[in-house]
Amino acid sequence: MPDETRVLATIESMTSAFAAGDIDRIMSTYAPGAVVVGEPGQPTRGDAALRAMFAAFIESGVSFNYGEHEVVIAGDTALHLMKWTAPGPDGTEASALSVAVLRRQPDGAWKMVIDHPSGDRVMRDGL
Repeated sequence: MPDETRVLATIESMTSAFAAGDIDRIMSTYAPGAVVVGEPGQPTRGDAALRAMFAAFIESGVSFNYGEHEVVIAGDTALHLMKWTAPGPDGTEASALSVAVLRRQPDGAWKMVIDHPSGDRVMRDGL
């Protein structure tokens, strides 16, 4: 299986697990020591903290729609880019560019090491 296909399989596994509320399967897509920026400017790391963050998102009932994927691979590192949208509580639609860095594991699988669902925040907020 080509590396790009494996990277996309990891992302698909994470997004489908999120939609199903399966935190164990979500966590299986992340490498040990991974960092997720669930809230802009607030990186989260560590198994317990990541599980709590994902549980809170799932409990909030948020649902995402995902756009096209772009994958760039250099050796054992991959960059994944994808636009997402989600309905907001006030009827507006939130959207952002998800940016994830994945690393090839010894068994050939790809796992996320950095996940920033609002990776375009700097551009949007003028920071």
